[in-house]
Amino acid sequence: MKIAATADLHFTPQAYLNIESSLSKVRDEADVLVIAGDLTNYGTKEEMESLLSALLRIRIPIVTVLGNHDFESGQQHDLIKMMSSAGIHVLDGTGYEHGDVGFAGTKGFIGGFGRGTLTAFGEPEIKAFVKVAIDEGVKLERAMAQLRTRKRVVVLHYAPIRDTAMGEFPEIFCYLGTSRLIEVIERHGADLVVHGHAHHGSLDGKSTAGIPVHNVALPLLQAQSPSAAYRVFNL
Repeated sequence: MKIAATADLHFTPQAYLNIESSLSKVRDEADVLVIAGDLTNYGTKEEMESLLSALLRIRIPIVTVLGNHDFESGQQHDLIKMMSSAGIHVLDGTGYEHGDVGFAGTKGFIGGFGRGTLTAFGEPEIKAFVKVAIDEGVKLERAMAQLRTRKRVVVLHYAPIRDTAMGEFPEIFCYLGTSRLIEVIERHGADLVVHGHAHHGSLDGKSTAGIPVHNVALPLLQAQSPSAAYRVFNL
């Protein structure tokens, strides 16, 4: 199966014009399109309505998770309903199977990597913050446990490893993702992990167990090639 993956569309009509031509070719190059969050810029239903009219013309299965921008206006549940009604598979602690490939996903959250991962100690505000990251890990665990396919793809918005955040300012690494996500992935195993969010990060990385992780944020892809709108992975 060929999987096209992108993220961080931050939809506006003008911005979409820049990638519309490239995205129109995706059905000739891939079997599934994955969008790893930040479909919209401000998380409004109006943005999503315009984006859906464009995405549905692609005419291949689309799998997505929400990103932080999609939460900005507090309309995230409406966005999920709109996409689901249009036939887009929105993963939020859930799985989707297409042929012999299973997709598991959730938005993820921040909190840092490795020894820099924030722990639930001290003020109640810190504990509440860390609980959100833990809850996202639990959702991913639930999604991966649902899959019965031979091959597995994990879709996140936030980075699960530090390597694919490299290139961003070190001061903001803790805001780009958390190792709590890769811990879940390594327990269950995966053939491919894609995420966005780190616009100036690195394209490729691996977990300590050797699971390939790829940053498919659109600004990062276009920094390599201005006409790029997605990457294609062959499973």
